[in-house]
Amino acid sequence: MYPELEKELSTYERRTPKSAEAHKRNLKRLPLGVASNYRAYDPYPIFVKDASGSKFRDLDGNEYIDHNLTFGALMAGHCHPAVMKAVEKRLSTGTMYGMPHDMEWELAEEVCTRFPIEMCRFGNSGTEATMHAIRIARAATKRDKIVKFEGAYHGLHDAALVSVKPHAPDYGDINAPTSVPGGMGVPKASIDNVVIATFNDLVSVERRFKENPGQIAAIILEPILMNVGLCMPQPGFLQGLRDICTKNGSLLIFDEVKTGAKLCWGGASEYFGVIPDMICIAKSIGGGFSLAAFGAHTSVMDLIAQHKVFHGGTYNTNPVAMAAGLATFREVLTRENYAHVGKLSMKLVDGYRKIVAKSGIQGYIAEAGANGALMFYPKEIRNYRDWEPIDVDLWRHYWFGMVNRGVMCQPYWWDEQWTISVQHTEADIDAHIAAFADIADSLAEAQHERLKNPVLAAAH
Repeated sequence: MYPELEKELSTYERRTPKSAEAHKRNLKRLPLGVASNYRAYDPYPIFVKDASGSKFRDLDGNEYIDHNLTFGALMAGHCHPAVMKAVEKRLSTGTMYGMPHDMEWELAEEVCTRFPIEMCRFGNSGTEATMHAIRIARAATKRDKIVKFEGAYHGLHDAALVSVKPHAPDYGDINAPTSVPGGMGVPKASIDNVVIATFNDLVSVERRFKENPGQIAAIILEPILMNVGLCMPQPGFLQGLRDICTKNGSLLIFDEVKTGAKLCWGGASEYFGVIPDMICIAKSIGGGFSLAAFGAHTSVMDLIAQHKVFHGGTYNTNPVAMAAGLATFREVLTRENYAHVGKLSMKLVDGYRKIVAKSGIQGYIAEAGANGALMFYPKEIRNYRDWEPIDVDLWRHYWFGMVNRGVMCQPYWWDEQWTISVQHTEADIDAHIAAFADIADSLAEAQHERLKNPVLAAAH
């Protein structure tokens, strides 16, 4: 650790003593002191008191412009008036039914009109959506194996927890990556049924199909690899996957849990012009409530109607979440609001790029729709292994420096990205840019010192 990072950490600890105290108390009852592993980081995480619009406050009363937005699940921003109004109305008419109601059809219409699918089913999380999509793809093709990309995150079920963050030497040859369990408890049989390819490398995908003839049910991917900051698909890559699936009788699944609401009105299919067989959506479609969906053409979804694939869930289509979803689709995720967010994104990206160039930081800004990230690399990354050698201390210097200046520039962890909500303003973006300008020179200096020092360069 170098001096500027130590300075920012000391400032952080002075500003957030109540968060430190709360975390210490939590450690007695919750592993890592948090309810989800992704919320744990050193020296301790910020504890939130309340939030509204584009901002939140911590237990010590510090206010932050929020670009974490619940790991990208709140493009609506906090407590969006339209969502709150819809939810408040439902709180007095029953919070759970476990029986059909009219909002199921209404929201299904919204989803199927916006995305290239004919039928859908609802759930509560991205994990549920991808889990059921993979199961129905296996049933539709009568095959067991799926292709997943190294470094990609698709939730917490067994088929998804393979090669999420593998390391050398375990991950093998980049042209034929080894399937590596994402932790203990993932059965070997699950790992054997998930073959790994390299993002932006069609040859590695074709190789997997040749090695497993007639055995691959589907390819699942985020159209933009968003577990490594932001890794854009290179021209022709998504269409190449579409062609490979069509040729081999496999299904192409777009995991749009992050991209479905945050790229543009019609998600990745509209943004890139490539049509998958199935989509999975969650996070920002709920406006702050637990809501997810997966869908496909009727011929695929009919497997549920024919009782060949089982899908259920006690909490599915609970009326509070459905009311929030309807309000989000109709009043938040509008073409007008996408234009507003697009304007703010251009302003933020332009500000970052000018400061990066002026300061001499070795890096670039990746952006798409409401998403963006400062990438500390000399050239654009194309896959997980390009991302892996990031200078973690430099990124922590950036993140804690921004937080100390009242801007949560993205969720903690260097594999994340910022989100711009419909409730952010130009003043918020100006403050974000000003905070970055205040630390940019120190980041550039620290980076250059590391690059000059072989010992420090190797240490990160």
